[in-house]
Amino acid sequence: MTIRTYLSFLGRSPDFARLWLAQVVSLLGDWFSTIVLSALVVRYSPGNEGLAVSGLLMARFIPPMLISPAAGALVDRFDRKRLLIWSNLLRAAVVLGFLATTDNPGLLWLIYFLSVLQFTLSAIFEPGQSALIPNVVRRDDLVIANTLVTITWSVMLALGAVVGGVVATLFGARTALLIDALTFVIAAALIAAIRSYKGNAEAQGTAPADTSIREGLRFVRRRPDVGAVLLVKFGNSIGNIDTLMTIYATQVFVLGADGQLSLGIMYSAFGVGAILGPLLLNRFNDGSVPAMRRLIGLGFVWIALGWLVLGAAGSLIVVCLALLARAMGGSVNWTYSSIIIQKSVPDSHLGRVFALDMALFYAATVASTVVHGSIVDMLGTQQVQWVAIGTFFASLLPLTVWLWLTRWLAQRSLRETDPLAAGD
Repeated sequence: MTIRTYLSFLGRSPDFARLWLAQVVSLLGDWFSTIVLSALVVRYSPGNEGLAVSGLLMARFIPPMLISPAAGALVDRFDRKRLLIWSNLLRAAVVLGFLATTDNPGLLWLIYFLSVLQFTLSAIFEPGQSALIPNVVRRDDLVIANTLVTITWSVMLALGAVVGGVVATLFGARTALLIDALTFVIAAALIAAIRSYKGNAEAQGTAPADTSIREGLRFVRRRPDVGAVLLVKFGNSIGNIDTLMTIYATQVFVLGADGQLSLGIMYSAFGVGAILGPLLLNRFNDGSVPAMRRLIGLGFVWIALGWLVLGAAGSLIVVCLALLARAMGGSVNWTYSSIIIQKSVPDSHLGRVFALDMALFYAATVASTVVHGSIVDMLGTQQVQWVAIGTFFASLLPLTVWLWLTRWLAQRSLRETDPLAAGD
């Protein structure tokens, strides 16, 4: 797919273009606040940097992990567009609260508290956005739409992380946070302008009979192919890259005030890798579920390679190469697993399945964050490379499990379509 292909798609899908632009501006602001808050918690926690960063990440990840199933039921029951609008407006208000913490180490607790509020609202936004995409694009455009969503996240990571680091360094943390709040307001306005989406009931023809969490879980149990794909983002998150990246930037390869510039460079390298992954493999993706399952296996290989190189890194350049490989694999797996869900799950259950998908992702992320933070503080920040090497060995487990599941699902599909051939 060329740039012209993506531009043509945006031109013929104006409502998706609005959803996409909302993502662009909000993600740009997100990276401003990520850089600022990561640097602040490190500065306010001398001697406990690993657990301090882990605490910030857990404040972001635990709320979605806990409330995602309920959030998915809301997404399937109520108007998705309105949920996204209010999620953005309320997050803008929360981000403004961070302004009180920029020069006061005694308010470290407030950074954690407001992060919990912000990402509680994000737990509604994330499955809502993923479930809304099939409502505003054609089914045969799902690959290009989700690829565009993923590479946009990656471009904003590459751009927003560097720009956020520069803005925070030149103009201060308060300016970066004000910009973040403004982007949420702009994103809400863009989503409000979506016209073709008329509500979940109209999209389905009739309102679903049961939008409970329990029914969502029963659906997954009835569909082992869907249950398998829910393990992809979970497997991606065995090992938390954000914790180690922050330690490398603020304690090992330090550039800029409190390492904000080096952290921006590392996030930028990660973003470039996340762009390249799906763009490279889309050449081999025919849009079928079996093809995407095979490509996810390659994604897991790239993830393991990234951890291995990160453990051997002796310079900022090598760290960036490792992050590039890790991000390529993670981006491929995120994109293709989302498309498989959109193609395999009826609209009436999309919100709950995506919410469960995110809950598993956050559960693995929280566990990895706690483990990484504890080990970093136990070994010391100068021994962080051993944490990366240990994570490489851990990453071989989801790779092995996924390769087995891919083969098992292929054989199961063959038995269902041609029992005699499967018996051979």
